[in-house]
Amino acid sequence: MQEKYYNNIKEKLLKDESYSKVKDYSKERHRVMTYFQVGKMLSDAGKHYGEGILKKYSVKLSSELNRKYSLTTLKYMRQLYYFSKSQPLADQLTWSHYIELLPIKDESKRNYYIDRCINNNLSRNDLRKVIKEQEYERLPESTKEKLKNNQKVTLIDAIKNPILIENKYEKEDIKEYELKQLILDNLDNFLFQLGEGYCYIANEYKIRLGDNYNYIDILLYNYINNCFTVVELKVTELKKEYLSQIKFYMNYIDENIKEINQNKTLGILIVKENNKYVIKYLYDKRIKTIEYQLT
Repeated sequence: MQEKYYNNIKEKLLKDESYSKVKDYSKERHRVMTYFQVGKMLSDAGKHYGEGILKKYSVKLSSELNRKYSLTTLKYMRQLYYFSKSQPLADQLTWSHYIELLPIKDESKRNYYIDRCINNNLSRNDLRKVIKEQEYERLPESTKEKLKNNQKVTLIDAIKNPILIENKYEKEDIKEYELKQLILDNLDNFLFQLGEGYCYIANEYKIRLGDNYNYIDILLYNYINNCFTVVELKVTELKKEYLSQIKFYMNYIDENIKEINQNKTLGILIVKENNKYVIKYLYDKRIKTIEYQLT
């Protein structure tokens, strides 16, 4: 009986290797399904012969198939089978994706990254990067609670805090124009951290106030929520006047730029450090205040 499990597993893996050489367009999906089936057989074998059977199979498979099937890899295959019991395997995810996802024990966290892969077509390297940067951990606790309860997450909910900004300057005490330049130098990554649907319009966006001009640090548009988004940058702690300033800009966009079929403007205020008392007494659901962190 023990050899029957082994021979079935060996046959599955041999077929997958042959298939991957011929059917290139679908080999990744085939590999995931093969490893799922192998995972089930490993689970059954383990129940009959104990945990040590995986190590025995690892040695034999690696020797006979001339390809390394480590004990860790076999455990991942079995884990993939257990994972599939609670959630269907996603067609868009490769085995390489699952190698990154399976070690994550928190189901809500793992589901968040699965959705990110599917919705944003993340490669394995992209996925590894957002996991390393603890993107899920940087979501507000209220957002995590919504995700756990399958509630709708708004644009404001999805913004990471802090925002990570790669620092090319050899100093931590930077000026506002330097902070803006760092963001513009890696704009795709910045927009990615804000969430889905953001498009860049301009920086130093000029607005006329009588005979004077003011300049919005960064103006974005979100095509999912159909609204403009004003981004203001500050390299100090959050102050109440910053909220007044960004609200002024948001109102200006609503009255002078926004079309009647568009939603009201959102505001993102990026500061060096948040002030919980300012947030508490000047809370506005259309404005998100977040910290930046230089990396």
